[in-house]
Amino acid sequence: MSAAEHRVRATTTGGVATIALDSPHNRNALSDQLVRELHEALEAAATDDAVRCVVLTHTGGTFCAGADLSEASSGAVGDPARARADQLVDLLRGIVALPKPVVGRIDGHVRAGGMGLVAACDMVVAGPSSTFALTESRLGLAASVISLVLLPRVESRAASRYFLTGSTFDATEAAHIGLVTAAADHVDAVVGDLTTELARCSPQGLRETKLLVNHDLLAGIDAHRDRVAEQSSRLFSSEEAREGMTAFLERRTPRWVP
Repeated sequence: MSAAEHRVRATTTGGVATIALDSPHNRNALSDQLVRELHEALEAAATDDAVRCVVLTHTGGTFCAGADLSEASSGAVGDPARARADQLVDLLRGIVALPKPVVGRIDGHVRAGGMGLVAACDMVVAGPSSTFALTESRLGLAASVISLVLLPRVESRAASRYFLTGSTFDATEAAHIGLVTAAADHVDAVVGDLTTELARCSPQGLRETKLLVNHDLLAGIDAHRDRVAEQSSRLFSSEEAREGMTAFLERRTPRWVP
């Protein structure tokens, strides 16, 4: 894929802006290009009076694999690592603060930073092909930045389990612990029902209600962004994380695994 090719696709039909992560060659990883294009698509939807709500979805069998480790492991230390952490905070905050509801449509794998995108959405429908995992601890990292949106959503005991172990769970469990709104066999039908309901609401009503519902979440992001961004950049720059990311890219076991 050349740098000129888009990694996010956006269309608008019937008041619904559909924004699809479209970088299947790297499992829709959060590359600089993808994050930039996603920001641009969200801003366009926010300023388009014809758009009543946004559906955030994906092409391919993976919604989002998290950070683009090929970028993160290529000598990124100090300021570049912090810049990526701040970039992700800004993206998550942008979804939460968008003046229009964002509905996640997931029917694929979600890992690491992709979990933050899911948690930032206002409502999420996950299909039978969905799997979820916070794999950071297995790479010598922590789910630092995405904790800003995940911890307020997810039941606390489940957060401890999945943040610490990095184990995988399905859509039914994701709904049970509060990560997603609904697990559904027919994702598009349920998403369609939600967007139809949103179309019955006034733009002002949606904007002000979303602001009300997300007040504490936004306050938490603003209060703690520097702390988690510092932790993220420190860990990404560490020798242990470089080993973890290199082992992942080389498809081998990290040296700390017995």
